[in-house]
Amino acid sequence: MLGRRTVLRTAAMAGGGVVMGSAVACSGDDEGVGAGGAQAAPKPVAVISTTPADGATDVGVKDDIVVRVEQGTLRDVTLTNADGEQVDGTFAEDKRSWRVTEPLGFGKEYRYTARAVGTDDKEVEVTGGFTTLTPASAVRATINPIDDVTVGVAMPISVRFDEPVTDKAAAERALSVESDPPVEGSWAWLHDRQADWRPREYWPEGTRVKAAAMLYGVHYGGGAYGRADLTTEFNIGRNQVVKIHTPDHEMRVYRDGELYKTYPSSNGKDKNPDLNTPNGTMIVMAKHEKARFDNARYGYTNVWKKWAVRFSNHGEFIHENEDNRANIGKKNTSHGCVNLTNEDAKEYYQTAMIGDPVEVTGAKKDMPKTSDVNDWLYDWETWQSMSAL
Repeated sequence: MLGRRTVLRTAAMAGGGVVMGSAVACSGDDEGVGAGGAQAAPKPVAVISTTPADGATDVGVKDDIVVRVEQGTLRDVTLTNADGEQVDGTFAEDKRSWRVTEPLGFGKEYRYTARAVGTDDKEVEVTGGFTTLTPASAVRATINPIDDVTVGVAMPISVRFDEPVTDKAAAERALSVESDPPVEGSWAWLHDRQADWRPREYWPEGTRVKAAAMLYGVHYGGGAYGRADLTTEFNIGRNQVVKIHTPDHEMRVYRDGELYKTYPSSNGKDKNPDLNTPNGTMIVMAKHEKARFDNARYGYTNVWKKWAVRFSNHGEFIHENEDNRANIGKKNTSHGCVNLTNEDAKEYYQTAMIGDPVEVTGAKKDMPKTSDVNDWLYDWETWQSMSAL
């Protein structure tokens, strides 16, 4: 599910450089002789500086907002937004610095007051303010799988953006994956609006996965910034793999590497590559008790079939086709789908899980890399090369 960035009493935040500035609290004129020949009091020794400097504009909402003091310790620091709400921050152990601990809001004005006591026991105070940048666009993103689901062992993690990302490296640096047990994997950009993470090999059964896309305030280029942070936690289920060697007219289901079920099938037509069930490793993407099939090019529309398990957006399903029962287990006559009897299709449907791998071999044509989920069509070296980092 979409992670929800918690911003305490302020809005949000993005990148952008800031210039170190300083403000020194002084009192009186330069040292000299006062009336009656008395010596003027020396200036306080504590010096407070702020980053960004007073009056700074276009400050990144994730920039390091810091107040520091030399020759003294900070007594108190407040940073407030235009509504007077205080921004959270924390002091260093030695109380010589204070920094903001929550994201700031886009296009907001902030005011600060800082007080310190110098090594000479004299207090100094500075006040000032700055303004955060206003993005040309705040880009929404989503992350999948959502929270608390259980998925198959080939399930990738997918982050999708509403607008093209120019600085893919900046976006990818904000993405992370943790798992128990640890699993080797990599991010790859399938196009300029989608980055996926997949393990090198299938996930181990029972793995617990946490993924984060800390995108709020990340500059994607061209004035576009991340709109929100996203997180998700999900589980990997039992290890089930479907294997279809198309000339065999069978669909085999494996559990933990052992043959679990064999179903007679009729696959895509062997003689026509455009109607093959294409080679490749795909995943179960969706399940429908009933699904409508239309392909006017091949003479059928509004055809309903039961127990439909989609494994690509190229058009391939595993589904019931009692109309083709005479060829199931004997001859490949479908237009690319895997046809099963009603009884077998229902039984398989009830065991299928989103993210299960479906491995197809033996066809004359390979699956094109046009489906929304084509992560396993790339070998590992190619997949790694698709990372922006």
